[in-house]
Amino acid sequence: MGRRRKKIIKLPKKRVPTVFLCPSCGKEAIKVEIDRKSNTATVKCGSCGLTREVKIKSIYGEVDAYCMFIDSYYVSSEAPADESGEREG
Repeated sequence: MGRRRKKIIKLPKKRVPTVFLCPSCGKEAIKVEIDRKSNTATVKCGSCGLTREVKIKSIYGEVDAYCMFIDSYYVSSEAPADESGEREG
């Protein structure tokens, strides 16, 4: 008599997300549309309506465009607070 065969469990492959988290409203509603001809990506939130256009390189994907959008969003939101010029100490 032989051993019982071990069941092979297929692990699902991890996929790159297509819908992202919005930094403004906090919902998972950001879609990225890439225009390869003009090397730009349009980032839109379906919930709050936040829209930005980001310049990208031709090899970049949706995730890269989203990361550039997040970086530019937080840099622009921090800029007015830094202009006060007051320091403690």
